[in-house]
Amino acid sequence: MSAAPVVVRTRQELAEILAPARAEGRPVGLVPTMGALHEGHASLMRVAREHVQDGPLVVSVFVNPLQFGAGEDLDRYPRTLEADLKVCEREGVDVVFAPSVEEVYPGGEPQVTVEPGPLAAVLEGSTRPGHFRGVLTVVAKLFGLVRPDVAVFGEKDYQQLVLIRRMVLDLNMSVRVVGAPTQREPDGLALSSRNRYLEGEQRLEAAALSRTLRAAQEAAEYGADVALDAARAELRRTTGVDLDYLALTDPDLGDLPPDAPAGTAARILVAARVGDTRLIDNMSLTLGSAPDQRQEEA
Repeated sequence: MSAAPVVVRTRQELAEILAPARAEGRPVGLVPTMGALHEGHASLMRVAREHVQDGPLVVSVFVNPLQFGAGEDLDRYPRTLEADLKVCEREGVDVVFAPSVEEVYPGGEPQVTVEPGPLAAVLEGSTRPGHFRGVLTVVAKLFGLVRPDVAVFGEKDYQQLVLIRRMVLDLNMSVRVVGAPTQREPDGLALSSRNRYLEGEQRLEAAALSRTLRAAQEAAEYGADVALDAARAELRRTTGVDLDYLALTDPDLGDLPPDAPAGTAARILVAARVGDTRLIDNMSLTLGSAPDQRQEEA
């Protein structure tokens, strides 16, 4: 059985506990979270451990107010530290960094933040202005405090992953950013801390998001237009989903080239509300150029 992780709440404590590893040249791994940990987070910890087998693994638990907009669920967001520590212990985490807001933002709301650039204005950014400024600012702070060699983020928050990688590239940060596959319920619903808000029939309706993405994957051999049409058709079969966006992009979230050749990698992303709960999901796919036999037969 794994030992319980050491819980630190201040920057000074964090620096002291990581000092021996730094002095010995051992790698440090980081999994940033907002808590309410589930199997999806646990999978990130396992991926991180693969990269830092002989060094300390740090999990941060911090609900970052800077990434929540007006009317979003900052106060509603679950705080479950005791349960989170059990997940971290089970996964062999060495250090849990659980700071207060004042510890992360000692001068109050920061005057200097990370500007996320034009990619933050589309998809999630078009619905949640300022969200990615808050995400990148807190991630930059965590990178500065933990100074990890490797940081692991889930592919479920795909736009976030792309932006963090771009920040690391553009700001010359010496950390390797690893994306970990999305973990899913048996019916395909992507694991999320917000799933606990779904009640009764809403839980069944939410599974339509993953079916929508799977429909695009299955039709991708016929090209981008057919894949997107298949996703839209699947989504229309569900009445309890209020669509925010459904988009097919290249892996960096840019536009796909016209008449993309067979073998082109792509990403399909969806966001929608089910009841009062906003959910996001995405999947990778590879476009083909096969004739659409279904259209020829119609």
